[in-house]
Amino acid sequence: MTQFLIKVLISALLIAAVSEIARRSSLLGALLASLPVTSLLAFMWLYRETGDTEKVAALSADIFWLVLPSLVLFLLLPVLLRHGWNFWASLGISSAATAIAYGAMVLALRAWRVA
Repeated sequence: MTQFLIKVLISALLIAAVSEIARRSSLLGALLASLPVTSLLAFMWLYRETGDTEKVAALSADIFWLVLPSLVLFLLLPVLLRHGWNFWASLGISSAATAIAYGAMVLALRAWRVA
């Protein structure tokens, strides 16, 4: 339970840091948010808990493929906002499009037997 709480605390601190930094500089906030800190922490915790490098390798490869559909959000959201769409509508549409892209990627990976 303690390890779980540490994971939650680190994640919360990272999110808060990104938010605070982004208020001052969108570029620095984006830099911090784009770092694969979550993945690195997941690799370390998975290895520490299992000692299984194959599980870490599989997680790393799967993350690579699933980063690609996440880019839909980062492409579509600014386009909608800059075209005058409401923030919440833009976020909802971008999130829905990203969810569809994730679904398509998972189906493609299964069909190609990559994951």
